[in-house]
Amino acid sequence: MINPKALPVLAGSGFVVFWSCGFIGARWGTEYASAFDLLAWRYLLAGAIAAVVLLKRRPRLTRNDLVTHVVMALLTQCLYLGLIFTGIDHGISAGVTALIGSLQPILIATLAGPLLGERVSSKQWLGLVLGVGGVALVVADDLGAGHAKAVLFLLPLGGLLGLVAGTIWERHRKPTANLLDALCLQSLVSCVFFVAVTAATGQLTVPHEVQFYGAVLWLVVLATGGGWGLYLVNLKLSGATRISALLYLVPPTTMVFAFLLFGETIGALAVGGMLLCALAVLLITVRPRRTRTRISLRCDHGGTTVAG
Repeated sequence: MINPKALPVLAGSGFVVFWSCGFIGARWGTEYASAFDLLAWRYLLAGAIAAVVLLKRRPRLTRNDLVTHVVMALLTQCLYLGLIFTGIDHGISAGVTALIGSLQPILIATLAGPLLGERVSSKQWLGLVLGVGGVALVVADDLGAGHAKAVLFLLPLGGLLGLVAGTIWERHRKPTANLLDALCLQSLVSCVFFVAVTAATGQLTVPHEVQFYGAVLWLVVLATGGGWGLYLVNLKLSGATRISALLYLVPPTTMVFAFLLFGETIGALAVGGMLLCALAVLLITVRPRRTRTRISLRCDHGGTTVAG
């Protein structure tokens, strides 16, 4: 049985690993097809699995849950993934794309207070700033390499805004649906969206390379099932600010995967950035232990306990 105190740590660690797999899968799959063609195949498979699960479970979803997860799918999967994958397809490296995505914590922290009532402490703000510096170091070489035109960086930036909007929307609406049902519903919405858009724009094909379907399976199992599933789990366990802080660990993790799978080297700046990212996450996510002392005040007419 998992210790309840260890659950957020395990869920957070798994989220970082599986979320990073999405960037690797995007790079892998777009070598054989367009970004939307890859996403259409990914969600054809994910949507088919989701339909079977929902038909078997037959959940009773409230109108609030349906609206919440349809909008979330459009923002955090259709808009976010559509623009992220398109950026990678046009030459933006996985590391730079992950860097832009990891700027989400600053936006979430800025908006979490007034919109969600989540307090952001001065220590967390320090961690957020250090995290930006860390991810900048991790991908500094990529940013200076000039592999893509500057205007293309608006694609992952637009995707980032979709992810931020979807995260705040979910925290504001507070859906009550089971996490598995939520993931399945969002996968079905994304399936309809990507297949329709890809077919309408003439990009839907049947690739002949076996490697393409390996990338599709990678994305469905690791990115959709693992990444998005744990995203929803962490959102419930830790809140928007703390889960967003974990995105700081995605760029260095993505670089490690890229090194292992594609032979990309990791420089000294990247190592320094990884250490800075680790410090940033500790500052944001580790809560200090609060000691509570109980002082008993006893009077002639009885006893009163005051907690301080």
